[in-house]
Amino acid sequence: MTTEIKVPVLPESVADATIATWHVQVGDTVTRDQVLVDIETDKVVLEVQALQDGVITAITEAEGATVLGDQLIGTVDAAAGAAAAPAKALTAQATPTAAAKVIDINVPVLPESVADATVSTWHVSEGEAVTRDQNLVDIETDKVVLEVVAQEDGVMGKIIHGEGDTVLGDQTIGQLNAGAPSAPVAASSVEESAGDDIASPSVRRLLTENGLTAAQVNGTGKGGRISKEDVEAHLTAAKAPKAATKAAAPASTPVVAQGERSQKRVPMTRLRKTIANRLLEAKNSTAMLTTFNEVNMKPIMDLRKQYKDLFEKTHDTRLGFMSFYVKAVTEALKRFPAVNASIDGDDIVYHNFFDISIAVSTPRGLVTPVLRDSDQLTMAGIENGIRELAIKGRDGKLTMDEMIGGNFTITNGGVFGSLLSTPILNLPQAAILGMHKIQDRPMAVNGKVEILPMMYLALSYDHRLIDGKESVGFLVTIKELLEDPTRLLLDI
Repeated sequence: MTTEIKVPVLPESVADATIATWHVQVGDTVTRDQVLVDIETDKVVLEVQALQDGVITAITEAEGATVLGDQLIGTVDAAAGAAAAPAKALTAQATPTAAAKVIDINVPVLPESVADATVSTWHVSEGEAVTRDQNLVDIETDKVVLEVVAQEDGVMGKIIHGEGDTVLGDQTIGQLNAGAPSAPVAASSVEESAGDDIASPSVRRLLTENGLTAAQVNGTGKGGRISKEDVEAHLTAAKAPKAATKAAAPASTPVVAQGERSQKRVPMTRLRKTIANRLLEAKNSTAMLTTFNEVNMKPIMDLRKQYKDLFEKTHDTRLGFMSFYVKAVTEALKRFPAVNASIDGDDIVYHNFFDISIAVSTPRGLVTPVLRDSDQLTMAGIENGIRELAIKGRDGKLTMDEMIGGNFTITNGGVFGSLLSTPILNLPQAAILGMHKIQDRPMAVNGKVEILPMMYLALSYDHRLIDGKESVGFLVTIKELLEDPTRLLLDI
């Protein structure tokens, strides 16, 4: 007996719907109440379930097709275990194959300090062919983005957790059908729904209301999918020439400029929310104070100019300013143990190692990967370590281990042109050093005015742990070491 698969009856306010996702293909054996297909309306996604056990014999409307309420979209043969019948005229022919091996797609194991994560971006859709080691989905934690790759070639199966869902370590978020062929596509439906599969019903309605077709609008979504923002951007661009024409009108004809006023609302990323919460926590839970000084950068600049070519030839890395900053900070931390400490409840934890967090700007926001054991690194080792962390941060490849820990943070706003700032603590650390733009300024030297490359230093610290005397002494030590870099080499 053949059972019809139909679109659910739609409310009067919903004109039509879209085939969002087929979870089965022709020839698949299904069981009663199994979800066969998702139907998308302007407001919700409706699941269509199997009424009885059987075999999928036809899919008459492909993903992306526009359908009406109670419309026939496929059939099921109730003869359980029977071979799949030939597909109807609207369905591409499919040959039943052996059942594919189903592989669970799991969230990577998360460190103890990370409670949960968020499904950030699915790079594949259900039914899409994938290859081994292809990135399937990005999982975002408070600190890094983790990539989950395909373990074998196959076809993407069920996506259990969509973008934005909160998930736990080792939780199953999808399935991969290893070795399975891609799902059949309704041949004639593809032609009929050209343009429909790249726009939701609400977007198509907006296109119609403005006399547009999908081909006229540049879709910025995945696979060229058109969003409401894309339609609005197209309409805005179309109005621009008209506005220019009005601007050129004769002076005798007053023209009132009608500016476009639009806004876009997007949810905060998990990283941005974490940054916001941690910054507020630092300001509200610490007695934060900032002390300032300035440093003459001419000695270091002269030293770099003299040795940068030989340094790069010897160590295969350029000699930058950061290696001097890290060396100076490490030495100052040795002399002022309280700055290298943290508060844990009613205890003070003094760290006998030197892990320096380096603030790195990435497309996702500011992160602070850690340069481990800076006291044991050479200048070249520091430069290479910082460069590696910066590249990984830019490419979103930082690991959880590289983000955890750190006793002290260095942030360099000078690369963006900042002349002076008051950096906020990176909890649970007790202090952070802000470096700034190097700028030529007139300075009094031995009774004479000289133009020198000067840079402001800003040390923010937790006054509960670090006294004023220690904070000033720490910052003066850094100033003296940078103004006489030979002392860094002689350890004096």
